[in-house]
Amino acid sequence: MKLPTLCLAAFVMTSAGPALAQQKFENLDRIDSLVAMTVGANLGEPGGPAAPVDRRLKLAACPTTPNVEGPVFGAAMVKCDALGWRIRVPLVPGGAAGASGPVARYGMASRPAPKENAVKRGDPVQLMAGNAVFSVSRMMIADEDGAIGETIRVREDRKSSPILAQVVEMGIVRVPGFNDF
Repeated sequence: MKLPTLCLAAFVMTSAGPALAQQKFENLDRIDSLVAMTVGANLGEPGGPAAPVDRRLKLAACPTTPNVEGPVFGAAMVKCDALGWRIRVPLVPGGAAGASGPVARYGMASRPAPKENAVKRGDPVQLMAGNAVFSVSRMMIADEDGAIGETIRVREDRKSSPILAQVVEMGIVRVPGFNDF
């Protein structure tokens, strides 16, 4: 009598396993949808997510709806305040944020704008490396002034050796060779 009962219990536990596993991790399709709704563009469109959230990511299931902020520095930030996790979802350049730039006035001759420094010596900057699918960042300190497009030296602290990085926008630099984000 005990053997059939054990077999039945083992069958119930193995069949309930996938349902329990789905409850432990956040639904990444839901995150993709939330990001697209927040930024107002679908996957691959200008201003939309550059790629879906990496399916290998195993985030604890958020008990509330994750909070999406952005675009900030070319990405949307997805956070679960209840559990403390957050991820960065890179966005395709050229969305609504890019369309709200300065408007040229009629009747004025067009002349190149002087290059203003987007980064000043001693400023904290975010050093980024990655591509459309993933990105890695680290806070650094600028060793010199730099305008967008220029290459400057940055370092983690005064004792560390400098790293060359290209200024992307105010407060953001990237490692040369990672041009895809």
